[in-house]
Amino acid sequence: MKRVLLTLLLLPFLVSAQDYQEPLVFQNVMLSVMPGHTEAFEKAVAAHNKKFHPAGPYQAIVYSINSGKNAGKYMWNMGPLPWSALDGRPASDDGHDGDWDANVVPHLTGDVDVNYWKFHPELSNFSKDFTLKNLSVFMVDVKRFKDMDFMNNVVKKVHELYAKKMPDQIHGAYTNELGNEEGLDFAWVDFFDTMAWMGKEDKFPQYFEEVHGAGSFQKFLKDVEATTNGQKSELWSFRKDLSGTDGTVEAASRQ
Repeated sequence: MKRVLLTLLLLPFLVSAQDYQEPLVFQNVMLSVMPGHTEAFEKAVAAHNKKFHPAGPYQAIVYSINSGKNAGKYMWNMGPLPWSALDGRPASDDGHDGDWDANVVPHLTGDVDVNYWKFHPELSNFSKDFTLKNLSVFMVDVKRFKDMDFMNNVVKKVHELYAKKMPDQIHGAYTNELGNEEGLDFAWVDFFDTMAWMGKEDKFPQYFEEVHGAGSFQKFLKDVEATTNGQKSELWSFRKDLSGTDGTVEAASRQ
């Protein structure tokens, strides 16, 4: 009888443990290249990625940053993968670290920024396979202790708008796993093919009220003001020539 009672008491925890899936993260490493070293750097990083970071959990994708104060820098991206997979990433015993140190590092300024971004599939739309090309990256500085309010009152409402008014727009939502003072707490990424996408009429306020009701957009702006310190945007372009993969993103891998 005691065993039965104990099993009943533990059942919710056992079910919860079985249902738990370790979240996926991306490692983003921003690289600054020394003046005059661009060609040599690109040759070295391309060879490194194709050898050590082909398709799979450790795949490496490189983006050129084309706007903002980081324009001219590169974003080296690995993943998606669970935290536990980082224990098995390419390292010194397979020649990875030696290759990076000998061939890539000599062309860098030493100004490196590393972040780990948690992917939120429930707030994203990867409903179809596509190939990376251009990214609009919107980064938000969230106020202290306002994370839940920001996600519930801002991000979820934007995601609902996208689902109803722009169901074909591929986008991803990400939160920074490690605190920083750079204002990089949350990122919303829109993926698009041509720059004509940037010139489309902005109907966000109109769409917001159509989805959430009359007067809701002004309330939304107040929620944004109450939960954030500011934001910034950057345009990135996929560099197939420097990456370990061809940029194909399968919908099933982002669910």
